[in-house]
Amino acid sequence: MRTRVLLFIAVLCLATPRLFAQQNQTEVVAAFKKGCSKELVKSMNEKVNLVILNQEFDVDKRKAIAIIDDFFTVNKVEGFAVVHQGQRGESGFIIGLLSTGNGKFRVNCFLKKESDNYLIHQIRIDKTNE
Repeated sequence: MRTRVLLFIAVLCLATPRLFAQQNQTEVVAAFKKGCSKELVKSMNEKVNLVILNQEFDVDKRKAIAIIDDFFTVNKVEGFAVVHQGQRGESGFIIGLLSTGNGKFRVNCFLKKESDNYLIHQIRIDKTNE
C-alpha cells in the first residue's frame, strides 16, 4: 500500500508541470483565436520580447499588450490554427497561423517556467505568403 502511495505521488509530481504548461498554452491559443491581447496578459512574463513584422521590442507586459493590441486593431483576427506545439523541460512553444483581414501571419510563442507557471517570454509574428 505504501509503495502505491509513493508511486502515485511521484506520478503526480511529474505530471503537474505538464498540466500547467498545457493550461497556459490553451489560454494563449484561445487569446489568439479571439484576437484578445487582454487575455494574453494572464500568460505573460513580466518582461517580454516581441518581434512583430521585423520590429523588435523588449518591454514589460503592459507595453507588450499595448503593442499586440495595436497589431490586432490593424489586423482584425479571423482565426488561429495551431501548426505545432510542445513542451520540453522548463519551456514550451506554440507555432500557429493567424488569419486576419490583411492576410495570414505565422505566430511563434515561447514560454518558460517561472514560479511554477509557464509564462510567455517571446512572441514573434511574421507575414506569410500563404
